[in-house]
Amino acid sequence: MNKYHEVAKKINNYIQENNFTRGHKLPTLTELEITYNVGKNTIIKALEVLETNGVIYQVRGSGTYVRGRHRKGFVNLTDVQGFQSIFKEFNLSSKVIELKEITAPSNVAEILELTDQDTIYYIKRVRYIESRPFCVEESYYLKTVVPYLNKEIASQSIFNYLTNDLKINIHFSDLFMRIGKLNQEEAAYLQLKTHDPSLIIESIYYLSNGRPFNYSNIKYHHEEAQFFVQGNNF
Repeated sequence: MNKYHEVAKKINNYIQENNFTRGHKLPTLTELEITYNVGKNTIIKALEVLETNGVIYQVRGSGTYVRGRHRKGFVNLTDVQGFQSIFKEFNLSSKVIELKEITAPSNVAEILELTDQDTIYYIKRVRYIESRPFCVEESYYLKTVVPYLNKEIASQSIFNYLTNDLKINIHFSDLFMRIGKLNQEEAAYLQLKTHDPSLIIESIYYLSNGRPFNYSNIKYHHEEAQFFVQGNNF
């Protein structure tokens, strides 16, 4: 993880731990430099990351302020921090249905730009919020980037494992959304009826060098899932 991403994460944690609301003014650039023992450019880049993610906004000549964009229970589609961060007020859990090392299907191999020698981890799990099924998730991880996964890791926060334990710098992502219908198996996992509607989000996550390493297909419970998107730079 780049230094400015580390600092951005620390500032974000500082905002969350202190429950700062919209309009709260953050320390000056100089004060942030001293607090995190880094240079001015690192702080500027860290604040740019937080502004892009909708955590703060900057007013020229005035300072940096908390945006206060969080709305309880809603998923920010531009946030790549993982469900544990998004739903920190809730009890989250996961049930791993399947985890295995496989040769990628042709569509996944194309998305992740794989060669014939590449292998991946395939994970299928059901995510729960307050013990209610929230989504069915199928994920594929490039093994050369994520060398080890097991059911214990997959039943918790894979995002935290990637960023904290493996020190992977997730730089950006692409999301593709559509409305579809659940098949019999998916409906059973979500305690819904076959052919009930679902928001389906396909996501591709990239390293800082632009290499795609993770592809996920998530089908959400139509009554439990709520989303929002932030606008920036008008």
